[in-house]
Amino acid sequence: MPRISTETRTRNEEAIRAAMDRLLRGELPPGGRCDIKTLAAEAGVPRTGFYAKRNRDGSDRRGPYQHLAEEFERRLKAMQHAGAMLDPRDGQIARLKENNGILRDRVSTRDAEIAGLKEFRKRALSQIAAQHAELERLRRQLADGTVRRLPAPASAPLGSGN
Repeated sequence: MPRISTETRTRNEEAIRAAMDRLLRGELPPGGRCDIKTLAAEAGVPRTGFYAKRNRDGSDRRGPYQHLAEEFERRLKAMQHAGAMLDPRDGQIARLKENNGILRDRVSTRDAEIAGLKEFRKRALSQIAAQHAELERLRRQLADGTVRRLPAPASAPLGSGN
């Protein structure tokens, strides 16, 4: 595999630095992230240049742009540590997680409210059934003649205005 010329390497490093600055400003391409893969794609260089290589004898050698990858990672971590959110998807994920927690709380509150209302309905139906049974018993007593009706009042009750 042929090695690149010093001029090409210098142009590539300038393109990588420009792409690095854009990504760290939050100017991400559609579908891209703030990572080495997107950095390589934005700079137009192969991603393999950012990683260490292995010689035929088994020894390691640095990739031609590995120092830039380390600089990018260092700057990215510093910005993240300072609280900067470069990838809008990370912010979206954080918002969705927060919303998910809020919705879970609302669902558990509603579940508890529904359980209370079901218990109230059960008690109310039981009371209505007991009252219905009592009314039926009283109607049977009235029909059997075991209960006498009171005579209707001859005059209007006190306080009725008459």
